[in-house]
Amino acid sequence: MDKLFGSLRTFIKLEDVKIDSFVFKLHYKITVAILIGSSLLVTSRQYFGDPIDCISRDDIPPNLLDTFCWIHATFSVVDSWNKTVGIEVPYPGVDKFNPGEHRVYHKYYQWVCFVLFFQGVMFYIPRYIWKIFEGNRVRTLLMGMHCPILTDAHKRREILVEYFKRNMGYHRTYYLSYLVCVALSFINVIGQMYIIDAFLGGEFSTYGMNVLRFSSWDQGVRFDPMVKIFPRLTKCTFHRYGSSGDVQRHDAMCILPINIINEKIYIFLWFWFYLLGILTFFDLVYRASIFMSRKCRTFVVRKKANVCKTSEIVQLLDVMPVGEWYLINLLADNMDPIHFRDFITDLNLSIRMKQFHSSSDTGDDFV
Repeated sequence: MDKLFGSLRTFIKLEDVKIDSFVFKLHYKITVAILIGSSLLVTSRQYFGDPIDCISRDDIPPNLLDTFCWIHATFSVVDSWNKTVGIEVPYPGVDKFNPGEHRVYHKYYQWVCFVLFFQGVMFYIPRYIWKIFEGNRVRTLLMGMHCPILTDAHKRREILVEYFKRNMGYHRTYYLSYLVCVALSFINVIGQMYIIDAFLGGEFSTYGMNVLRFSSWDQGVRFDPMVKIFPRLTKCTFHRYGSSGDVQRHDAMCILPINIINEKIYIFLWFWFYLLGILTFFDLVYRASIFMSRKCRTFVVRKKANVCKTSEIVQLLDVMPVGEWYLINLLADNMDPIHFRDFITDLNLSIRMKQFHSSSDTGDDFV
């Protein structure tokens, strides 16, 4: 187990520099680890045996029948879903052949591991785009001031203050790019639901609700929704030439142990994607409100920087554009509280002095 999932530790380990929100991390850390781990799990035979085992009373070699049914897909008979198990049918969806019967073919299990891996890649793309736009800016500006003890902390703060003075108003794109990446994450999680729904034949959209309602169904007529979408016993038809040259038809029943894993994976993904979509929507609304409201920006920084003077934060953020606010907010998350307090004091004093000199020069020119 450690060998199988040990490589996923890189996705969930904590980072020393924070450049995004907790909800954004749920996409590129937790969700990617879940999807890649699930992809690895469904390919590990030691946990559930062979993915398919087919049985037939004819003289067809078992390995040949297993390979054929795995490649060409198995099927369930729709009309037998509600028949009594043990009396009318041996298993839901497994029934004798009748001309014109409606069949549902199960082809997805061959591609589950690949689809899960593809989804994991898609969830990481917004993070990859954000890292390109971010360009290690916060790490560079931090200059090691996450450590509480520095001999040259004053010089580092001077460099940081000078950077903000020289680049005031040039970080709007920085924050907008992060907003775009959060929006991409929201679009992606909604799109992934539609992809899985199409992959499972239109059953995923109501999968979770059907499972929740399953316990309240009448015992005499109910069938497990997980068994319907991920049947553990299906049928397979194999054709070959007989000794007389005629085409012979052989019916087989196939056990799919892999679906025991698949049904658990997709019921978890159903609840996880809905939860992730809701959280990302509210995070996107929050980010948009931050972009439009200066009071919200001030409130957020005040809650994080408890050691700073409220008056200094209010004065500073009153003249700070949204891009510079986002950088300051990230520095508050990463910088040592004492260093951040001194940085806010120095930056506020420097900007006030700059405004004073600007107003004085304007007054002299007017005279």
